[in-house]
Amino acid sequence: MKGRFATSFAGIALVAVSSMAPSQQAAPAANDFAKAMAEANKVPDTPGDGPYPAVMELDSRLPNHVIYRPADLKRFTGGKLAVFAWGNGGCADDGASQRQQLAEIASYGYLVIAPGKWRSGPNAKVGAEPPRAPAPGERLPPPATSAADVKAGLDFALAENTRAGSKYAKLIDRKAVAVGGFSCGGLQALSLAADPRISTLVVQNSGIFNSSAESIGGMKLSKDTLKTIHTPVLYLLGGPKDIAYANGSDDVKRINQVPLAFVNLPYGHGGTYGKPMGGSAAGIVVDWLEWRLRHNSGAARSFVGAHCRLCVDPETTIETKNF
Repeated sequence: MKGRFATSFAGIALVAVSSMAPSQQAAPAANDFAKAMAEANKVPDTPGDGPYPAVMELDSRLPNHVIYRPADLKRFTGGKLAVFAWGNGGCADDGASQRQQLAEIASYGYLVIAPGKWRSGPNAKVGAEPPRAPAPGERLPPPATSAADVKAGLDFALAENTRAGSKYAKLIDRKAVAVGGFSCGGLQALSLAADPRISTLVVQNSGIFNSSAESIGGMKLSKDTLKTIHTPVLYLLGGPKDIAYANGSDDVKRINQVPLAFVNLPYGHGGTYGKPMGGSAAGIVVDWLEWRLRHNSGAARSFVGAHCRLCVDPETTIETKNF
């Protein structure tokens, strides 16, 4: 597991503005966010530090998505390429908003797909997403992407595995499929939990609202959704300062039918997404995926066993059940 820390901005603009009373000034918050994004965009794109240097790209067969993959696909002949479909923070229309973490994951042999345009980073193809305001009667802005967009990435990966002439043909490991997301994107991932093609679920800085009256721009998700989870699940939150902590902690208490790891880092809702290679959170996610999808016993040591790595890390807390 890697020790890398930072703050992510793309997923927290929605939270920062929505936490203000209507009479408060949204413009200064927007200006602060714009400055933070400008700094984050200066961080170079990364190939990751895994054994398979990654690239970011667009594919005309999957419009409005950003793809992260190992540059050399020849190394995955025989169906060794795993799949990770991702939901963006803020449900943003920016498939590059968590580009550091997603490229890092790809560098370990994953085809990672995020919905939205390539709006972030020094190699962005289009400008920043226009601000989204809450609809009348709503506290939070409407999502710019949907769970269906996340699912489209998963559908694409598995379809390309069987399409003649595809560069992914016969490279995908259909038993190594994961879905995850950050904040609002974590809710999108949870909404896909019942999909039988999924082998594990990753929920970062997220959780289903404890109040049925709460929603993100009308996107409501009941706690009953948790009953549909049929795979091992990782909840990775930012401790009590994380705005999603109460919701995510409640989710964890309710999930009893599958193996679960509940990890907290002391970085609040912003996590470590914006740091080169995604910070410490990315390392935790990589270990989880390598354990649950590839049965890597070394990666498992981050979560289980006497003196597991996260158990003895002074910056993390971890709870597990049903293993």
